[in-house]
Amino acid sequence: MSGGSGRVVAHSRGSSSARYRRASLRSGLAGLVILSTAIALSGCFGGGSEDGGDGGDFADDGCTHIVVATSSEKVNMLDALAKAFKDSPEMKALDTCATVRPINVSSGDATRFLTASDEVWPSENQEMWPTLWSPASTVWTERVAAAGSPALVGEPESFTRTPVVFGMPAAMAKALGYPQSPISITDLEQLCSNPDGWGSVGKDIWGSFKISKTNPNTSTTGLSAILMQSYEASGKTSDLTADDVAAASDFSRVFEECVIHYGDTTGKVLTTLYDETQNGAAGSGYVSAVAVEETSLLNYNQGNPDSHTVQPGETLTPPKEKLVAIYPEGGSMWSDNPITVLGAEWVTPVQAEAGAAFAAFLQTEPAQQILPQFGFRPLDESVALGKLFTEDYGVDPAGPAVTLPRPAVDVVSAAIDQWTQIRKPSSVLELIDISGSMDDPIGDGRSKLDGAIEGAQATLTHFRSTDEVGVWAFTTDIESEAGKNIAVLRNVEPLGSDRESLDSSLDDLRYATREGTPLYDAIAIAYDDMKERAEPGRINAIVVLSDGQDTDSTMSLDSLIAKISQATREGGDDAPVRIFPIAYGEGANTADLQRIAEATGGQWFDASDAAKIDLVFASVINNF
Repeated sequence: MSGGSGRVVAHSRGSSSARYRRASLRSGLAGLVILSTAIALSGCFGGGSEDGGDGGDFADDGCTHIVVATSSEKVNMLDALAKAFKDSPEMKALDTCATVRPINVSSGDATRFLTASDEVWPSENQEMWPTLWSPASTVWTERVAAAGSPALVGEPESFTRTPVVFGMPAAMAKALGYPQSPISITDLEQLCSNPDGWGSVGKDIWGSFKISKTNPNTSTTGLSAILMQSYEASGKTSDLTADDVAAASDFSRVFEECVIHYGDTTGKVLTTLYDETQNGAAGSGYVSAVAVEETSLLNYNQGNPDSHTVQPGETLTPPKEKLVAIYPEGGSMWSDNPITVLGAEWVTPVQAEAGAAFAAFLQTEPAQQILPQFGFRPLDESVALGKLFTEDYGVDPAGPAVTLPRPAVDVVSAAIDQWTQIRKPSSVLELIDISGSMDDPIGDGRSKLDGAIEGAQATLTHFRSTDEVGVWAFTTDIESEAGKNIAVLRNVEPLGSDRESLDSSLDDLRYATREGTPLYDAIAIAYDDMKERAEPGRINAIVVLSDGQDTDSTMSLDSLIAKISQATREGGDDAPVRIFPIAYGEGANTADLQRIAEATGGQWFDASDAAKIDLVFASVINNF
């Protein structure tokens, strides 16, 4: 598989930069979150732009250029399909040749943006505004249509599908009776509710049962998982109603209590699991089950946990222990992967015609034969699934036994609204670097510190009043009740009605003393504080933002790693404190920050382009 395969031509309609700024102001945090997933996936998908669209200029090949905004797991496949399209009868029937390029934009993010405005796409590079949209599920196109924009999403048509499964390390699945006995979501829920966890099935040493799910506001997998929970609780396999969702509240709440944190992408969760297992750590030290699409599990078992585009000459190393796909006994939702020509005003008639031709090509047998190579199931049942869909790669080509149909739009909305109320509560400390280098400009009239402050402020609307939120800042030559080199803007406590006052306190950082960078010392102090107050029923986390290497700590990195990884080594997983560092600016030591995250089972985020720190903050916050 190779990287990006197309080129795009801009169609000028005035100042796209000015229009983008106006749209961003209108959409607020939604506009920030829209791009966050793509930014967090920076570098993972060769065919997709890492910011949802700012891919730069492209050589003119004399063809009509069209962009497909697609969910991340399909970028590789659409690259190959775009190449095959070049020699297809569908393209040759066009008056002008066409070149197709996929870009990576999560399904939920694209939905919120298209719902907010059909006038612009959130990219200053107008060359990257899409002609086609291919979310992971028709659920998302229906939500846009229901919000009053049916013409915008055109006539979506599925071209491939993949079921949602629970990926489990093979040894754990066997402890539950796999493959002889079917496993249900109720079985997993009972492991969640049982205080003995894995001990209830004779595996005391594995500790508590831990699940990873993605945020249903941005992820199809996360959304499908909560709908599958409602189906299970109701005992239904069809005709799910909003009343059924409401009645499933207690069942789903117990299920959510097992969640370690809500990832913004399954790729990040799978990469963390892969890295731990490759380094000799037990998979149970991080997670017991991951809600994923079957195609992502197939990539994981090939040694590609983040589903990146495999480059020529690249060798993949399979994991030491594969994941096996659990197709829940009560049924699975399917990601049906529609594609549609957007009815947006920026799409020209020539682009629309070329986009329709590409969509038609995807239904043909030559296109359908490409799909299984990338772990997707073809709609054309005459096409063989091939070698990937076997027990060797952890899947059952005959599964799932029961297909759960896509509920009505109002039921989907009810499930998302319910999740907002029942999701696992959070206890989060934001630890912000205010050292002298934070005065450096980021090119848009703001300093690094301005970007950090505004990014942190934008996250406040995500938290419920019952979530615990604190904000500390660190640099040398300051002191507070928390310790040396720490300024306490707010201790970690229920947010309540304090959003406005915390917003103001963050503004105060602009006038703070800014000296050196005692990064390791600050993290150690924050970790001690959070560990002391951590509760088993919460996602206990520290979000660290630093723009450079440590310059002033008394503690070494190795000593810090030993300290923060101690609970994991000793099996203490009842109330872990996970660290989510944001590598901010070109001077950030990404390798060290990655080690810090991995030591606690957290995730690190790359914000080397400091201008996008507010967007990365939004991506980080999807975990809570």
